[in-house]
Amino acid sequence: MRPIKILTDSCSDMSGELLEKYDIDYARMNTVRAGKETEASLTWEYYTPKELYDIMRGGERVTTTQVPVNEFMRIFGKYLDLGFDIIYIGCSLKQSGSVNTGKVAAADILKKYPDAKITCIDSLNACIGEGILAIYASELAAEGKGYDEIVEAVNARRNNVVEYVTVHSLDALKRAGRVKASSAFFGNLMGVKPILISDADGVQTPIKKVRGRANSLEEMVSMMAENMIEPEKQYVYLAHADCSQEELDSIRGMIKAKIPCKGIVTVYIGPIIGASIGPDAIGLWAFGKEITYRVGEAK
Repeated sequence: MRPIKILTDSCSDMSGELLEKYDIDYARMNTVRAGKETEASLTWEYYTPKELYDIMRGGERVTTTQVPVNEFMRIFGKYLDLGFDIIYIGCSLKQSGSVNTGKVAAADILKKYPDAKITCIDSLNACIGEGILAIYASELAAEGKGYDEIVEAVNARRNNVVEYVTVHSLDALKRAGRVKASSAFFGNLMGVKPILISDADGVQTPIKKVRGRANSLEEMVSMMAENMIEPEKQYVYLAHADCSQEELDSIRGMIKAKIPCKGIVTVYIGPIIGASIGPDAIGLWAFGKEITYRVGEAK
């Protein structure tokens, strides 16, 4: 039986520590600034989180690309040459076309490796929500689960990724076309802050408005506490776009007070998601109750 390699992409926002711990690699997307493309490194090789988010705070727009075909060919070829079968867990197709590009690249490269397998999975998520599915797959592989069993298990658990995110404004997400909402949600109306989820189809959508930033953080923690399943067996993942240490300490204190989890893993929101969501966004992710809500349905 061939060994299994778990791959994800730049939208997964896994830190270098997590990538190493779970033996996961990723396909690189690109950020684009002033017409120049830069590899979207999750280990921040080309600029620091503060540098990226300060550029955006200054009013400059940073755009992004999906994973290029040649990047898929590079990373697929690397692990096929090493004798691996590959499971690629990519960003929600509602937010990136990378999974479909990966399928095209896989079909092409597998002509040279007729005994190998590549499966490209739409995670229905982004940010560390995509990342925790890759971690789950890696843990299954480490336990000796078979290839088809891992693919089936990941597909079955996609709608159990619970996400709650708040931002100062939906403007960046609206410009990037990454969020669906009625016009009533857009703008910054007297300090009202939106809370976003990833719906059952992988669409980013605001579902609640809370007055004030501090209240929005408290509400996210309360919603996670209500919907997380078996918290004592898992971590809460906290991802942020260069938030202050004071704010991070505050929300970690709330989590510890309300959620009896194994621990809190804190990561930066990476270059791709960060370019779309904007500075000072912050969110929580874990496995929880099945997501059934779809944009447009009554909540």
